[in-house]
Amino acid sequence: MKHYPAEFKADAVALYRSRPGATIKSVAGDLGVNTETLRNWIRAADGRRSGAHSVPPAAAQSVGGAVQEELAAARKRIRELEEERDILRKAARYFATETRW
Repeated sequence: MKHYPAEFKADAVALYRSRPGATIKSVAGDLGVNTETLRNWIRAADGRRSGAHSVPPAAAQSVGGAVQEELAAARKRIRELEEERDILRKAARYFATETRW
């Protein structure tokens, strides 16, 4: 049996909770720990026995809000990059016609 530092355990639980679609098995595999070990860490962090993939309601809202903000920023950046791409395409077409000797 391995002994893991408390910080590693807390980070593992936080990682699991930060991935809404993740399973305990997938996160445990990513970290190289036993599935039941991670499940026990999550239960201990929850302070109860069920291994549900739960996040306290206030934390879920803050995580959801942060995700929405990040998504909005990503969409804005995508629009900016698409506009830059279109400008560069037009410039490339212009210069392609200019250099025909």
